[in-house]
Amino acid sequence: MGSDEEQAVMQAVKGFYDALGVVFQGRTDAMEGVWSHADDVTYMGPGGGYQRGWEQVLENWRAQAALKMGGKVTPENIRISVGPDIAVAHNFEIGHVADPEGEDETVSLRATNLFRKENGVWKMIGHHADLLPFLTKAIGDQT
Repeated sequence: MGSDEEQAVMQAVKGFYDALGVVFQGRTDAMEGVWSHADDVTYMGPGGGYQRGWEQVLENWRAQAALKMGGKVTPENIRISVGPDIAVAHNFEIGHVADPEGEDETVSLRATNLFRKENGVWKMIGHHADLLPFLTKAIGDQT
């Protein structure tokens, strides 16, 4: 990886996936730290729907945390493009979690993560991933 900014965005990507692991344990505190809390953030996660604005995004993360899915998902094959204040990361999300019945589910999704530099820190402003049917059923559309 090249520039200092690319390294900083890579750390933001890793921070998001670390926070996702915390969500799988039933908490949203780490996820609240990696996201921008602005009205223009968007989330189109594996549970479906299209959340706009921090309040809707946080509500969705809380619904996912309530499932306490356990497991772990990591980013693989990460490609980063960095501008002065906006960065995009494309990657695969690979791992496993438990579905609502407690059955182990393999996760292998494509994802796009968007970041904006706010007060010198790269904050997530958008996430879009393939759907996971079991998660779509568990948390509903939440559009």
